[in-house]
Amino acid sequence: MRLRLEFTTEPFDLDEAPGHAVVAREVVETADLDAVDVGPFGNTAEGGADAVLAAVDTLLRRTLTAGATRVTLQVNVIEEDDR
Repeated sequence: MRLRLEFTTEPFDLDEAPGHAVVAREVVETADLDAVDVGPFGNTAEGGADAVLAAVDTLLRRTLTAGATRVTLQVNVIEEDDR
């Protein structure tokens, strides 16, 4: 099964990336995921279910520890054709 993760961390800071946002980027870029797109207002990542779920666990633990006050995420099952 393939999954797509979409997430944001808060609080936002448009002048400089907050520490929790830097940590989030590091988590998804170093995870065993097939596709990662990191942006200022939202982030997406795709991969196998085990890899995405492991990344979600790490993402939540590390960003909350780094000062995130809210992490909003959505996980969708995707078909191979949706890539």
